Amino acid sequence: MHWIPLINSDQLDQINTLSQQKAQIIFKHSTRCSISSMALNRLEREDPPNSADFYLLDLIQYRTLSNEVAERFSVHHESPQVLVIKKGDCVYDESHQGITMAEIEAQLA
Repeated sequence: MHWIPLINSDQLDQINTLSQQKAQIIFKHSTRCSISSMALNRLEREDPPNSADFYLLDLIQYRTLSNEVAERFSVHHESPQVLVIKKGDCVYDESHQGITMAEIEAQLA
């Protein structure tokens, strides 16, 4: 699985622009949380669809950016959390054990 590190707010503008043509997936990961590690591992065991780009946000290291993601895409902050961005809007978000590649793929149809 190829993760694009999400490390600065300029990338949120890029995500917004890119989401006009292709879904953008943001996974907010807490490196201190075993549930987050389990969700990340579950995603990494699956083949990701080519119809989306996948970003990994270390919310411990980039907490301010994590808050900006929540504000910009109008979602309540959770950890771990996955967001599907299409046409500039968050069309799906899920957290904890609900994070699966199958659910993400269902949002891309």
